[in-house]
Amino acid sequence: MPCRGRPCRASEIGLSWTVPSVTLGELVFDYADDGPREAPVVLMLHGFPQDHTSWDVLSADLVAAGYRTIRPDQRGYSAGARPTGAQAYRLKAVVTDAFDLLDALGVERAHVVGHDWGGATAWGMASLHPERLLTLTVLSTPHPAALSRAMLRSSQGLNSWYMGLFQIPGLAERALAPGGRFWREMLRGVPPEAEQRYAANARRPGALSAMLGWYRAMPLDIARPSIEWHRISVPTLYVWGNDDPALGAAAARGSSRFVASDFAFVELMGQGHWLPERASDLVLPLVLDRLG
Repeated sequence: MPCRGRPCRASEIGLSWTVPSVTLGELVFDYADDGPREAPVVLMLHGFPQDHTSWDVLSADLVAAGYRTIRPDQRGYSAGARPTGAQAYRLKAVVTDAFDLLDALGVERAHVVGHDWGGATAWGMASLHPERLLTLTVLSTPHPAALSRAMLRSSQGLNSWYMGLFQIPGLAERALAPGGRFWREMLRGVPPEAEQRYAANARRPGALSAMLGWYRAMPLDIARPSIEWHRISVPTLYVWGNDDPALGAAAARGSSRFVASDFAFVELMGQGHWLPERASDLVLPLVLDRLG
């Protein structure tokens, strides 16, 4: 192996290029694009407060396995895509961003992999336009309808207490100051170099408020959903760590009722929330099996 027993970076095996940005409507999105252009595409969607680099190791392994990975910095995370107001971060908007990116790159169908808020986006993509997805893989995030049910019927509401705090402009930004005590507690388990990178991104003008826009749009989507939910008809893999402090067992195990197609639920024992960074070695064979 040219990478001496560690996961290869796509650039190290000659299969990498990066397009700095793409304009979608009035917004400009940064993204990474790795692997041969003719290869099957895997769209990889990050969560809060991550960016496309959260997928670095898993992406390199997928490229080495013969796939092309497209990893955007999503709405609120790309410097040129930070609209103001909660309305701009409703689920329909971020799902549309993902499809528009595929359209801009000439990709008709893709495997979709999402984590955290990227997982919610991935569920939304599969519900809104299943014909555009080859497969769906979600890490950590239960189906949104399962999460809503669990909020009322389990301890999930207590686990999600921070979402209430995030609704308060100003107070949330002060409490969650990047690199501060609450920030470090929220990101416990993230490798230090990744945590520092995410903190640097969040310190940029307007960035943290834009990232929190996803949470502030939640009440709007609960009161009046911006997309119509259907049972998922795409072959689906859902991977959940049973030590996830934010997303509990009731929502995770209840997600199967919202999938009508081939569905695999894998519970990773002793794993927490940050599966792309901390459990890529466990996730990779599961993802390859689903993609295959």
